[in-house]
Amino acid sequence: MTFDLWSMLALLGLICLVGLGLWVIVPQLYGLPRGSARPRQIRQGLRLARIQPGERVYDLNASEGRALVIAAREFHARAIGVEVEPLHGTVAWLAALFSGVVGRVSIRRHSLFEVELLDADVVLLSLTPSLMARLQPDLARRVRPGTRVVSLSLDFEGWEPTDIDIGHLIFLYHMPPVPGSIDTFLQSHMGADTPPAPSALGTYDPASQRTGQVP
Repeated sequence: MTFDLWSMLALLGLICLVGLGLWVIVPQLYGLPRGSARPRQIRQGLRLARIQPGERVYDLNASEGRALVIAAREFHARAIGVEVEPLHGTVAWLAALFSGVVGRVSIRRHSLFEVELLDADVVLLSLTPSLMARLQPDLARRVRPGTRVVSLSLDFEGWEPTDIDIGHLIFLYHMPPVPGSIDTFLQSHMGADTPPAPSALGTYDPASQRTGQVP
């Protein structure tokens, strides 16, 4: 009996270690941020995209499913989460299940560089600067014209945003992108005398693997 108890505890400990490894190590191997953006920033990003009920929203870093639940429950969207790590994908699905929106949420276990995006109405990004730079060259070709891309905390270098939420550090782009920058957006919307804006890339915090988080 004592042997069985210790064996069970050892097995449980091993399962916990494997789960912890999947949760922490695998995302780091792919250079993904640790965890989702804050709910308020996600919610404001989806508002900025003016999501309509039934539209397809892709979250390219689904993590624990926070953005998927918000998109499906509050905006009545069809939320598709892209997650390379199986444990995060399972947790995201469970979050949708327990939130009562599992019928409007699906999880795809793919790399964000390989997943099919042609049916996306909105693509939500919460990535690191290196992943943004790798994603940018092919992104416009992978989506339909008119697709909205919402980037939380980081802008795309060389692209002019369609809209910006400075307070929440959110950048909206319509595909295909227009050449420009944050500065050209501010100058065209707020006047030629607007001082240059500091790049959102400067808010990256390597210690947390997050970029410009807002509370």
